[in-house]
Amino acid sequence: MYDLILKKRNGENLSKEEIYFIVKEFTNGNIPDYQMSAFLMAVYFSGMASKEITDFTIAMADSGEKIDLSTITGFKIDKHSTGGVGDKTTLVLAPLVAACGGKIAKMSGCCLGHTGGTIDKFESIPGFNTALTKEQFIENVNKIGIAIMRQTEQIVPADKLIYALRDVTATVDSIPLIAASIMSKKLASGSDGIILDVKTGNGAFMRKYEDAKKLAEVMVDIGGNAGRKTTAIITDMNQPLGYAVGNSIEVKEAIDTLNGTGPRDLMELCIELGGEMLLIFGLAKNNKEGKEKIINAIINGSGLKKFKELIKAQGGNPLVVENPSLLPQCKEKIEIKSEKSGYIKNINTCSIGIASQILGAGRKTRNDKIDLSVGIYLKKKISDKVIKGETIAVFHTDGNENKINEAKERFLNTYKINNKKINPPKLILAKVTKNKASNHI
Repeated sequence: MYDLILKKRNGENLSKEEIYFIVKEFTNGNIPDYQMSAFLMAVYFSGMASKEITDFTIAMADSGEKIDLSTITGFKIDKHSTGGVGDKTTLVLAPLVAACGGKIAKMSGCCLGHTGGTIDKFESIPGFNTALTKEQFIENVNKIGIAIMRQTEQIVPADKLIYALRDVTATVDSIPLIAASIMSKKLASGSDGIILDVKTGNGAFMRKYEDAKKLAEVMVDIGGNAGRKTTAIITDMNQPLGYAVGNSIEVKEAIDTLNGTGPRDLMELCIELGGEMLLIFGLAKNNKEGKEKIINAIINGSGLKKFKELIKAQGGNPLVVENPSLLPQCKEKIEIKSEKSGYIKNINTCSIGIASQILGAGRKTRNDKIDLSVGIYLKKKISDKVIKGETIAVFHTDGNENKINEAKERFLNTYKINNKKINPPKLILAKVTKNKASNHI
């Protein structure tokens, strides 16, 4: 291990055998943390070549259980978002694509952060079970074209161990290590294709567009090298996606979107990603045709019908679609008023996420319990006019005054208001395919 640390520190490329040795022996406990930390720091400063990153990713994917989806008929696709505030895209996108004939085999983990992850949102639906067996998972995809499953502890154990070290050695923001962490789980999940939603902006992990573009290019490269059809869409996260930030209230917004009455930005993103997914599936000749099919699945109600099928298949109560009041309901709603008049110029998206976490919608540690009923519903976004004293958001709370006051103090500093109206930020910034990045038009 000493020799390999030295080799990477000096900027040399490691062979596939050397990379497999590192991942396997560290996962098995034969390489101490201090040596692995030194290796991660060497990667941080020296980077990795394309082949190295692919070998590292596949070695991580091979460190534990891999899901065999070969018994699912047809092409299978998975979707991943690098995370943002109000990102409930999967709840809308997956049923729409399945309604158009796609096969969605989606594995997700619970989120550490501002609000819950995809699993937490689905589990806001009474009775919805994400702890499926592999047999149930495969059966549901074959039967109705879609299944959502909680990621097991046996998937990519190397990533959990390596991430714990990255977190305490200031190497979290290394693009090769980020890409390998994300893509190893996608490869282990067994899908044939992968669509990536790479967020950038003040509410995203990759705040600079250039960094998001580089990450997207590296992940698409890994997917292609590993034999997966992979496309990345770079999207703006300088304000929350949609208006709802929480868990059950995001499910309600997802239902609205499937009904065709959701927020414009969420609709636009789901249509864009859905068009690309149908293109990858071979169910559309081009992105334009794919987007038209997704729009039709909203208009004719087939996407909403598929969502109900998914809920029923996984033990949930499908009546929430017609009656969202069956979702977890908060104890108290608090209106937050604007302190000045003007136009919304800027939103500190990350702070909105933290405010929702303070209310109880997110986790600080893995064992924290989420309150699925709480969150923040925005009334105003960038470029909107606001009058002093007007409601700009509604807190969905458990009635705890300490939480409410702390979250309110955080929230009121998130909006920047001036006298001049500006245009809202562009949502879809670029598409990245194998060895190619193109600005979206």
